Amino acid sequence: MQNRTPRIPQQPAPNHRAETDAGLTAELAAVVTGARRRALRDGDQQIDTAHLLHSLIESDPEVRTAFAGGPQLARVLGYLVQRSIGYGLRWQGAIEDSGAIPVVSGTPDTGVEHWSPSAASAMDDAHRRARLRGREQACGLDLIAALAADRRCRAVEVLERAGVDAALLADRIGEASGRE
Repeated sequence: MQNRTPRIPQQPAPNHRAETDAGLTAELAAVVTGARRRALRDGDQQIDTAHLLHSLIESDPEVRTAFAGGPQLARVLGYLVQRSIGYGLRWQGAIEDSGAIPVVSGTPDTGVEHWSPSAASAMDDAHRRARLRGREQACGLDLIAALAADRRCRAVEVLERAGVDAALLADRIGEASGRE
């Protein structure tokens, strides 16, 4: 199938390191690919946590069930769609940095320049959560819990503006994961 998303010439080529990372389930690798595509389409220089949140909700049924019912999920999706059509313009060109990790400028072969510091931190935290559960690969629930736990990231801003208590969401996912 041909990609209908136009390539924006001034943007760097996508970094596919995360999709091939053995630390991701196939489902989570697809989420990362979707987030990258969304960032490119939005004209953003980096994948941020809101891109990851949007892609997670769209493609991972386990993540959708983590929300307290359909209306809450519908509000989050509505807010994310608004971001896609203009709400996120104030974020364009700005690096998302919740302070979770220091801002690092990378070289093309490290792939760092393609992730906001907050998104990179969330991916690291998702891997840590998977290892704590005795898993080698992070899944969507690991990532949504990591996103919801970072109180200063864009994903949490989206969740809270849509009426979702991010701390409660992270706790609910943590409790459910602990019962596996």
